[in-house]
Amino acid sequence: MTLHIPSEFPLAFFSSETQQGIINISFFHFPALFMFKTGEKMIGYLLFFVFLIHTNEAKGGMGKPPPLPSKKWMTLSGGEPQIVANGGFSGLFPASSIIAYDFAASNSLPGTILLCDLQFTRDGQGFCESALALQNTTNVDDIDPKGQKTYNVNGQEIHGWFGLDYDAVYLFNNVTLNQNLFTRPPWWDGQMINMPQDVVAYFKTPPRFWLNVQYDSFYNQHRISPEDFILSSMVDIKPEFISSPEIGFLKSIGPKVKAAKTKLIFKFLGADVMEPTTKEKYGSLATKLPMIKSFASGIVVPKDYIWPSNNGYLQTAPTNLVLDAHKQGLEVYASFFANDDYLTYNYSYDPTREYLQYVDNSQFSVDGVLTDFPVTASATIGCLYQNKNATRTIKTLIISHDGASGDFPGSTDLAYQKAIEDGVDIIDCSVQLSKDGVAFCLTSADLTDSTTAASLFMDQATTIQEIQSDNGIFSFDLTWTEIQSVKPQIQNSFRDLIRNPQNKNKGKFVTLSEFLELAKTKAATGVLINIENAAYLASDKGLDIVETVSTALSNATFDKQSTQKVMIQSDDSSVLLKFKDIPNYQRVLTIKKDISGTPAGLAQEVKKYADAISVIRRDIITSTDTFFTKNFTNIVPAMHAANVSVYVGVLKNEFQNLLLDYYSDPYVEIATLVDARVDGLITDYPATANSYMRSPCHNKAAPYKISGVRPGEMYASVQPTDQAPTPTPTPAPDNNGPLLTISDIVDPPLPPVAKISTSDSASNTTSTGSTPTTAPAPKSSSSSATVTKAGVYIAAVVGVLGFLTLG
Repeated sequence: MTLHIPSEFPLAFFSSETQQGIINISFFHFPALFMFKTGEKMIGYLLFFVFLIHTNEAKGGMGKPPPLPSKKWMTLSGGEPQIVANGGFSGLFPASSIIAYDFAASNSLPGTILLCDLQFTRDGQGFCESALALQNTTNVDDIDPKGQKTYNVNGQEIHGWFGLDYDAVYLFNNVTLNQNLFTRPPWWDGQMINMPQDVVAYFKTPPRFWLNVQYDSFYNQHRISPEDFILSSMVDIKPEFISSPEIGFLKSIGPKVKAAKTKLIFKFLGADVMEPTTKEKYGSLATKLPMIKSFASGIVVPKDYIWPSNNGYLQTAPTNLVLDAHKQGLEVYASFFANDDYLTYNYSYDPTREYLQYVDNSQFSVDGVLTDFPVTASATIGCLYQNKNATRTIKTLIISHDGASGDFPGSTDLAYQKAIEDGVDIIDCSVQLSKDGVAFCLTSADLTDSTTAASLFMDQATTIQEIQSDNGIFSFDLTWTEIQSVKPQIQNSFRDLIRNPQNKNKGKFVTLSEFLELAKTKAATGVLINIENAAYLASDKGLDIVETVSTALSNATFDKQSTQKVMIQSDDSSVLLKFKDIPNYQRVLTIKKDISGTPAGLAQEVKKYADAISVIRRDIITSTDTFFTKNFTNIVPAMHAANVSVYVGVLKNEFQNLLLDYYSDPYVEIATLVDARVDGLITDYPATANSYMRSPCHNKAAPYKISGVRPGEMYASVQPTDQAPTPTPTPAPDNNGPLLTISDIVDPPLPPVAKISTSDSASNTTSTGSTPTTAPAPKSSSSSATVTKAGVYIAAVVGVLGFLTLG
């Protein structure tokens, strides 16, 4: 792919230093991230330039839409649904900034449409800006603290700072664009405001362009005519689409742009909102499609107009809007797609499933989607469409984490059945023991979070330092009958991203023998048996978990077959040694420590005890305290050199679990880990991993490729020029973090199983239940006493982000 460099770039851009003080960014139309002082090297600038080049590889990029695919779409034309980038890639960068438009055009499917929400200055200059009131999307309130005003806009009082209160010269030279949501990164704040002419002129090949005129009546009340501006700028802008929620505007401008073959799109607002021209509610106008067809070629509607939801769940059937519109010859565009929105529970926090709901169902396909994340829309339409029955193309193992624990309470029969249905390779059972020795599957010996035990057995809560520093209600202190009296409970990884509440307490606990029988009956590719706390259980509770597991596997004849893979996982090397004489068992050593690499030769020590290791995500890809990827560690190549496989987890779909480089898209993280050559992915959502593994999204011959990120490149692009790190081209230990040590690998021999009477057991529970005098210190994180937007963003994200503690 050829990255175009505008002819107006000064030669000074390509030298190592600037020549005349502060760079005038708008002069050469490049998405600068910083203002550089005289004499500073332009490393950060060039690094972002390189970053854009890499992200463009095999992704499509600018150009006309591709020819009609061989697959038949259920759109009006039968062609591929259009992707409309709402303000560019506004899910990551400030909306309507050049960097947002450039990234969207370069990294989305060819023919992606760039949308500009048209606003106006006092002297009638149009500019692209997502909101009428500017205070949430720009720094105007800092530049002019006393500039707040109140206007009546279509019957509503709106307070804030407005473009029509400033001349264009003042606004463009002083006010800059910011991200408008605190859950989105502020690192690219400070971008220049752009006129639509500037956006179009930035590209060597004119982009497909969409102008949305949201407030025609309001601006005309203040003697500014959006229609006159558009007509006078048609030669420069050449919009392919013009949309508006005002019928009067569309009827007026329609005949005047007919020769340009510009499509007019009627934009629906909320069903109960009044349309300014007809004074009818938009919900009522949705029943008058023949009238709309008289002045428009299409409609854009909030997605709930098409597939309503109630209390977080999709209704069982869509409305007839798309079918009815198609009968009238109207295209239908669905809006409000965003990876970091609160998706309905039906999608399991997989954003591609929401797109597929609207483009790949048995009844219709919308003609386009308006999205803040055009890269994810491109992946869905370009390579995930009609992928349900595709053949698996990637052999990386999909390993469940307590079954499909993102959809059902973990380690229950329903979670395991869902994981198998979703295409998992290996179903896992973390074995726990009841007081009377019954082995069953549960994520932890502590029942507090994964069950409703707290409602019945709080008097049994105790602290056992050998297991955890927090109080817990432990399985080995309750009989199996008592455990069965409580309900399983779905675990939410993030406070404000609740997992399917209808499934909160569904399913039943599964004994180890039932789990093994399920694996056989459903012909799972393999099983993973996780053993923890063996030493404590033997010495303090008189329970032999190793022998219990060994006997259960033998009784199910897993030791006498090779059809189904058997993995024995433990964080204790002495446990793994107990299974070394069974050749068809793969032993997996759990590394719970945060490590940034391994010294040369230590992988050979791992090989003495295990055939594979299980690590957290940060052990493969380190991250910064500002939520960017930083570097590939050398864990994978070092372990592979010793013939040790590497499994990594836990993967979760929730956008708060994903680093910024992944665009709030779990598929990008999966692609990055597959590119890192890990041997298996441990996930709460096997369906998402399986969707990627079956897709052509990794194939350069596909219409679109989901590319893994190069750790450190995006981070380097936002650093001041004199601090920009150079991304490491090959995996290496991160010198800023701890390395794997021999003590992380080798454990003392297991103690003999103690003979403990009932009274002794009660005494031991009491003695180990004391509160520790010092609790483990929390992991350090960067902080600042100065409250800034970046600080608020970090505080908000740290409060919910799982990757800081969950790997």
